[in-house]
Amino acid sequence: MGRGRHRGRSQRKHFKESRENVWKRPKTDPTVDASDNSAADRPNWQPIPTDNPNFEEYYKEQGIVKAEEWDVFMEILRKPLPAAFRVNSNSQFCDDIISILENDFVKSLQAEAIEGGELEAIKPLPWYPKNLAWHSNFSRKEIRKHKTLERFHEFLKLENEVGNITRQEAVSMVPPLFLDVHPDHFVLDMCAAPGSKTFQLLEIIHGASEPGTLPNGMVVANDVDFQRSNLLIHQTKRMCTSNLIVTNHEGQQFPGCRLNKSRASEKGLSEDMPINQLSFDRVLCDVPCSGDGTLRKAPDIWRKWNSGMGNGLHSLQVILAMRGLSLLKVGGKMIYSTCSMNPVEDEAVVAEILRRCGDSVELVDVSDKLPELIRRPGLKTWKVRDKGAWFTSYKDVPQNRRGGVLVSMFPSGKNLTDSTQNNENGGGNASEDGCKETNKPLVDSFPDEQVVEVSDLPLERCMRIIPHDQNTGAFFIAVLHKVSPLPEFQEKPNPRKHSSTKTAESTDKSPAEEAVVTADAEPVESPVEKVIEADANNEKDESLVEPEKKNTEGETITEEKEANSSIHAGDKRKVPMQGKWKSFDPVVFLKDETLIDTIKEFYGIRDESFPLYGHLVTRNTDTSSVKRIYYVSKSVKEVLQLNFAVGQQLKIASVGLKMFERQTAKEGGSKPCSFRISSEGLPVILPYITKQVLYSPMADFKHLLEYKSIKFPDFVNKQLGQKAIDLVLGCCVVILSDGEEAVKVDASTIAISCWRGKNSLGVMVTSADCQELLERLAERTTPKSEGGSVNESNGDSGGPGAMETV
Repeated sequence: MGRGRHRGRSQRKHFKESRENVWKRPKTDPTVDASDNSAADRPNWQPIPTDNPNFEEYYKEQGIVKAEEWDVFMEILRKPLPAAFRVNSNSQFCDDIISILENDFVKSLQAEAIEGGELEAIKPLPWYPKNLAWHSNFSRKEIRKHKTLERFHEFLKLENEVGNITRQEAVSMVPPLFLDVHPDHFVLDMCAAPGSKTFQLLEIIHGASEPGTLPNGMVVANDVDFQRSNLLIHQTKRMCTSNLIVTNHEGQQFPGCRLNKSRASEKGLSEDMPINQLSFDRVLCDVPCSGDGTLRKAPDIWRKWNSGMGNGLHSLQVILAMRGLSLLKVGGKMIYSTCSMNPVEDEAVVAEILRRCGDSVELVDVSDKLPELIRRPGLKTWKVRDKGAWFTSYKDVPQNRRGGVLVSMFPSGKNLTDSTQNNENGGGNASEDGCKETNKPLVDSFPDEQVVEVSDLPLERCMRIIPHDQNTGAFFIAVLHKVSPLPEFQEKPNPRKHSSTKTAESTDKSPAEEAVVTADAEPVESPVEKVIEADANNEKDESLVEPEKKNTEGETITEEKEANSSIHAGDKRKVPMQGKWKSFDPVVFLKDETLIDTIKEFYGIRDESFPLYGHLVTRNTDTSSVKRIYYVSKSVKEVLQLNFAVGQQLKIASVGLKMFERQTAKEGGSKPCSFRISSEGLPVILPYITKQVLYSPMADFKHLLEYKSIKFPDFVNKQLGQKAIDLVLGCCVVILSDGEEAVKVDASTIAISCWRGKNSLGVMVTSADCQELLERLAERTTPKSEGGSVNESNGDSGGPGAMETV
């Protein structure tokens, strides 16, 4: 047991002497005296290197900037990336946030600027509409570590947490602006995590909506990595939207969910369903890449960068882009983007897309859009590097390297002969097979001089954002317009071989150390080509996917029987429920009319004004144990119905907006309704609630936020206390009012969910949310001192979904 068992901690011998931590890696050399911890006496400590000879040689040869700009280009790459953030245009306090930035931080941070401060400390990005995006001349590390920026740092953290702002790299905000999204569009974000662009797309979808109304469009946000999907869900949860589905698929295998006539008749479905195929008006294809455009944000890429990273990802990027185009409606637009400067990942992919699609897809010239955004045209010529050698044409590539260097990586995309120029088999690997058949060393047949290829495609319409133009990261963007169905040969199964893609895509825009796929990797067989265009043509490819659909349907029927048997098995239903997809709870439409009628009656919701039937889903087939009920918009409802009809092809991680949540009261007694209104769902349902509503003056509203719970006799306004007593036990809504009962719900309405207990009224939002809303109200009602300081309200924000949004 030990000799000091009965001694107190303060009585133990040598208590003040620190013990050696054998698990902690020493930061200094063991030979150096550990008693002196000053930085000057740590000779082995080195900052992260910000140079890579291979990197410099590669991009000098590619000519992405002029020779006279090279020194400036490299100098800016070695500097930390300035922090940037975007104000949520749908936030109720959007104008308040912008006012604080303009009237307080622009002035105060200028005086506190680090290292001279000859530039503006923070300023709106000139190319982003309505001053909604802001750029700081401080890096995220400086904001986090510097004492004088502490107030600004706390402001950013709090506002980001509640969804009033999104901290996002400036160049990452660009692609959604060129996508031209409308409120009625179906949008697919193929590689969505961590979710900042998805949030931006949702802002645009909801931009024209009135309070309490939902747009006709929706966003499907997909990511292959399960953990990153959770991050995506957390990010988009701040948007409080019912127009979102989060899925977990490999982007190149994203299902088209086509319901053909034979399948509809087999399942007894009507052929005039609202939609019979999952296709999109807009697609954002922000593919996994080597990430060397993020060197300023992730400097550890410097030591890990090599040219093989881009070569290894090229095939995956082509496949993802082609799948995106196959899911795109005729007349729709797709953005292809990367955070890489490598032309093998950028222009080479776009060129291959255009060659495969022919006249059915065009590269859009958007040079007249966002004129204040400085960007450069895409390259028309580039080289490919492999194993230390440069190649300007595929004919110069040795036979033994044609498995890693593909014909599609070169500007012309042409093979040795006309007979092998057909890209039906995906570019380089077709010619590789041809070489193996002839067993001829083709490189010896050509002259030593390499002829530089120049693409005949309009690649100058692509956009390259270079770091030193506007002090940002690097980015590549191409806007593609689908003018007609894709060529017939793209519908055929592709027997090509590709490098392993699952690991590469799972990193989706992460630093290079998490996504290093080199050209030296051994190719492995991939079945993705069988679905790469399986849904692009409504008439010609049903035979390609029908066998798979039949198998899927059979599995679904079996699982439905198992689920039904488990539901009626009495106590045995406690066995964990599994849907079609392992580790994913099934999505089930709530059809318990008794439960829905109870909710409608309790809150006074009229179905004709706000329909609940057919719009409520759960993740549990057992109604008696449902904890959360989600509300889905009309567009999401139609997609879910289609998904059920085709055998649940979508692997859904999250869907809809949490509207109701089961509440267990501490005090005993029966409650007419066990489901409270969630703070996330309140903004949507608030205009349609006619019962369980209290209108509170400012004093009592602040007291509720401050004390969290108030006994009925303690209300300042005694009439409010009496009206609270008159409410039915359970959830209620308290609306801030100037004393009038009939407050019209609009963009300025502030309301919170509360619980009417036996003797008191308590708020149903977190303490942090209460404090933030208190400070926001104080900032609105307290006259500002001269200079407009908001020192007392630097962390103000609205609660996450508890307030009405604009």
